[in-house]
Amino acid sequence: MTAELIILGCGSSAGVPAIGNWWGNCDPANPKNRRTRPSVAIQTDQTCLIVDTGPDFREQMNREKLRVPDAILFTHEHADHVAGIDELRTLQRLEKRIFPVFSDAYTLDRLKKRVDYMFKTTENGFYSAVCSENVLNFNEIWHFNDIKAHIFKQDHGTIDSLGFRVGSVAYSTDFKRLDDTAIDILRGVDVWIADSAGYESLTNPVHACIDEVIAYNERICARQVYLTHMPPTMDYDVVAKRLPPGYAPAYDGLRIEIA
Repeated sequence: MTAELIILGCGSSAGVPAIGNWWGNCDPANPKNRRTRPSVAIQTDQTCLIVDTGPDFREQMNREKLRVPDAILFTHEHADHVAGIDELRTLQRLEKRIFPVFSDAYTLDRLKKRVDYMFKTTENGFYSAVCSENVLNFNEIWHFNDIKAHIFKQDHGTIDSLGFRVGSVAYSTDFKRLDDTAIDILRGVDVWIADSAGYESLTNPVHACIDEVIAYNERICARQVYLTHMPPTMDYDVVAKRLPPGYAPAYDGLRIEIA
């Protein structure tokens, strides 16, 4: 099986540039500073799995020329991770099928309250259901087609978020703290993609900062760490120079082979 993870977006909730064409500290001349909202895709010979459908979902799918997804995995309910779910309606009309959506029970419940029309057919049958809900449990091994992922819980300050490991690669967007179980699942992974929206602030209540990511990786021992969920305060070149060997900022379109 050939498999890869694609960074569809590595920006924070505002993206870069943020609305108003605000680049913050980011150099507009560097294309790696142009960041859409956080999302990844996992592609194998048989399967296309999308992780989170933020506001830039349509742009990301078109930019990377991805095939129609076989399933959607949501890490949590925040708008920068789910607000593009309505784009699946267009794919549903083209493909004439329902898309299985996976997440923990709390996230699915919140999603159904926000966009209930995506999960049911209207009484007159004019609008068909687009998504079907499928509950995942934290710390379970999840199988979908030819993808096997180890799911773990992350503390995102005010809520829990979902992280996962697929073979040699792991994805941890939107976390502040990781418990021992999550560390055990991550330990020895080759590539770890980690939230760094806290940047230099240890006191950020909902996002890890760079120093916290480095401290966690002293236990995880990933060979390569890519930072994601980067706000406009984090210029690519400045951050890259600040990082030790084995660490780098991610960028939209980065492709990582999964062993």
